Amino acid sequence: MEVFYNLPKKVIFCKKCVLSNQRPSSVPEFQHKKDRKGAKYLNIDLNTGICDACKVAEQKDNKIDWNKRELELQKLCDMHRSKNRDYDCIVPGSGGKDSVYASHILKYKYGMNPLTITWPPILYTDYGYQNFKNWIEVGGFDNLTLKPNGKVMKTLTKLSIENLLHPFQTFILGQKNLAPKIAQKYNIPLVFYGEPESEYGNPIADHSKSLRGSEYYSMNNSNEIFLAGCSLKYLEEKHNLSIKDLSIFLPMDKKELEKTDIQIHYLGYYKKWIPQEAYYYSVENSNFSARPYRTQGTYSKYSSIDDKIDDLHYYTTFIKFGLGRATYDAAQEIRNKHLNLEEGKLLVKKFDGEFPDRYFSQVMEYIDMNEEKFHELCDAFRSPHLWIKTNKGWKLRHNVYKEGYDD
Repeated sequence: MEVFYNLPKKVIFCKKCVLSNQRPSSVPEFQHKKDRKGAKYLNIDLNTGICDACKVAEQKDNKIDWNKRELELQKLCDMHRSKNRDYDCIVPGSGGKDSVYASHILKYKYGMNPLTITWPPILYTDYGYQNFKNWIEVGGFDNLTLKPNGKVMKTLTKLSIENLLHPFQTFILGQKNLAPKIAQKYNIPLVFYGEPESEYGNPIADHSKSLRGSEYYSMNNSNEIFLAGCSLKYLEEKHNLSIKDLSIFLPMDKKELEKTDIQIHYLGYYKKWIPQEAYYYSVENSNFSARPYRTQGTYSKYSSIDDKIDDLHYYTTFIKFGLGRATYDAAQEIRNKHLNLEEGKLLVKKFDGEFPDRYFSQVMEYIDMNEEKFHELCDAFRSPHLWIKTNKGWKLRHNVYKEGYDD
């Protein structure tokens, strides 16, 4: 049976949460190609049946000395604290709960003077934009926002859907590549992101260090780069996008990075990161507001709500990997002991794969694609080892609640 995207052929679910080994690990976004050759996926211990993300949660609860980690954070801040009232660190974000929490605690608990920087969502939601304003105006921060060339953004977003079924790639490129460039330009070498990706399924070894690997935001040469699944040469020849047009989407040159003292740290290495607590903190300290209604595809209201494309992004992960938004939400809430496994399975059964039609027509209008074409793309991106087409439509071969076609 054919398997797409270099996925594991056999679907295995973690015994403690609702994730499967089809969950992709993070890769340098500028090297993302359709075949995902060399990509890694969530590791599940064949002896215990437990995934790396659940093992990280166990370490957080039982093995990490958080008081010691906080002293390390204090020392790091003291080393970089500005003596002349300049900015002493950078916190990227768009005003979601995590960027609010990170910037606010660094400023008001640890005495730092962060410059917040924003690569705006592709299509802001009304409440997402209000949260952004509240972050800056109520939370009290200076902010540098860089809005990319709209023509280029639209072209790359459409191509990323056509070639990768990845509506969110252009936002991720900016979110990950902008901060080190601003750090270089303004000579602010300390950058903080929120929680490490190992909390959600990247290799467990990543959780043993605070630094983000430079391979995620620097390159050796431009031949390594693929945007929306296309080489830079192809984008120039077929879409008339020059290297100057694309430069803001590109990572730093590795040789240039090596001349700097830039360090990108995960605040979640030093502080025990719990999404729900970050939400409550942001409500209290910046008037953060959840969605006024349930997010389609899941049961929650407060996570990844800035961009109208967010919902469609999680729908496409359901198509490509058999894991939708309710799976991701339930998995982290099980690990944080806010749900038990059976509750998580029921929520996945009820909400995973729900089509997000609330903003769908607006997204299609933005990229100039008809709705039928999008659904055809979805069908073409379904891996045969995950999906089967029946007389009642598409059905997953395996799911966590054991009602798949082959379960």
